[in-house]
Amino acid sequence: MDAFKHITDLLKEPFSGRRMIAMAGPPASGKSTAAEAVADAVDGGCVVPMDGFHLDNGLLDARGLRAVKGAPQTIDALGFLRLVERLKVEDEVLFPRFSRELDMSIACAGAITADIKTVIVEGNYLLLDRPVWKDLHTLWDKSIMLTVPSDALEARLVQRWIDQGHSPEDAKARAMRNDIPNARLVINGSIGADVVIANT
Repeated sequence: MDAFKHITDLLKEPFSGRRMIAMAGPPASGKSTAAEAVADAVDGGCVVPMDGFHLDNGLLDARGLRAVKGAPQTIDALGFLRLVERLKVEDEVLFPRFSRELDMSIACAGAITADIKTVIVEGNYLLLDRPVWKDLHTLWDKSIMLTVPSDALEARLVQRWIDQGHSPEDAKARAMRNDIPNARLVINGSIGADVVIANT
């Protein structure tokens, strides 16, 4: 894509310190794949996912939030903010990753070391215009928003649940209950990105 070439060309320009790139977009917009592609195209690039800050299922159950897992209130936004602040200034930072197989976050599963000069942070809410989340905005040196046509996005979100063994009817119900409202929140509730990429 021309837009990807544009952003990778920008990231090859000289930069002092560690560069922080936000790769935002609704669920199933292709953030993880796009972030890895950008990291691979830039020397010293590495991806840090927001998903490692999902609250544990036990905590979600205790708070009555299990049914909306993935919504902003089910993520440790302040902990995530502190991680991004540390990534900006510290040579080595450990970070958690989310395991879809275990359906839980694993602490200290990834590491950003001193030789990594470009960090691509990927997640739904990186540009969200809400308390705590909006404190991230000044930490990004460049921001990217992925967009997907609404019908294609809905189909991807439903297919995710089908791939996990749910019937098409149950998959659509799950997507409509939580995933699609979250996608609309990202689309309608985020500030403008430096670069917008239509990921069809």
